[in-house]
Amino acid sequence: MTPGFVGLGAMGGRMAKRLLDARFPLVGYNRTAAKAQGLVDAGMRLAKSPRDVAEQADAIFTMVTDSAALEAVTGGPDGILAGLGPGKTYVEMSTVSPDVTRRLGGEVAARGAAMLDAPVSGSPITLEAGQLAFVVGGDPAVLERVRPYLLAIGPTITHVGPLGLAVTMKIAVNLGLAVQMLAFSEAVLLAEKAGVTRERAVEALMKSVVASPMVKYRGPFVLRMPAEALFDVDMMQKDLRLALDLAHTFGVTMPSTTLTHEVLNMARGLGLAQYDFAVMFDALANLSGLPPSKKE
Repeated sequence: MTPGFVGLGAMGGRMAKRLLDARFPLVGYNRTAAKAQGLVDAGMRLAKSPRDVAEQADAIFTMVTDSAALEAVTGGPDGILAGLGPGKTYVEMSTVSPDVTRRLGGEVAARGAAMLDAPVSGSPITLEAGQLAFVVGGDPAVLERVRPYLLAIGPTITHVGPLGLAVTMKIAVNLGLAVQMLAFSEAVLLAEKAGVTRERAVEALMKSVVASPMVKYRGPFVLRMPAEALFDVDMMQKDLRLALDLAHTFGVTMPSTTLTHEVLNMARGLGLAQYDFAVMFDALANLSGLPPSKKE
């Protein structure tokens, strides 16, 4: 069995590397070929197009930025769909519109192939620590075909139902990340304004019951913001818009998500969109008369 990978960015590239480390004969494609050179050096065969990946591989994985990027790598004469056929499995791992996912699933099925959506919960940090978690939607029998590949990337797989429900669940997870980070930022700023040093406030919160796994690795960003974002403002706002669209569709009231999206807008207005979404702390600090996080 040969896996294929399309989209070798910050997350996709690291996931592909874990497949190589597990000694799978990987074939891959990235729009900017030079960025995949490290994987080629590690043994990956570089394909000339997404279609080429689909033609060479039994199971094809994608990890791209958004719905538009997904449609770009799947459609057209050089896209993944053109290379699919009976017996192949396509696994989509990006955070995109569930409607796009389901529509794509119909096109995959029309070619005799099977599709799963399997977005991930985690970051490059959790991935490299071997703690990435998958949420999977689609036929459970199809999941069994690709389970060895998924387990090579991360140890946790949760099947949640038909195609499209996994990415819906991922959107729900990601809104929780943003809302948690907003609450953490408010807690730090309140303590600091009252006289607790920022460093001690972060330390106390990191040792408290509010210290979720996400807070444990992202909380320190309010002290020193990394130059390379784990998940920048643009990406988080994209996911929150997807969440708010779903909320409108299903009649769910989400005031904290709406507010968090607006705080991220403030961060964008301050010229901070390239930083990790934890930079919403700086937007609140600005309003509170306190200094922003230090930048690497």
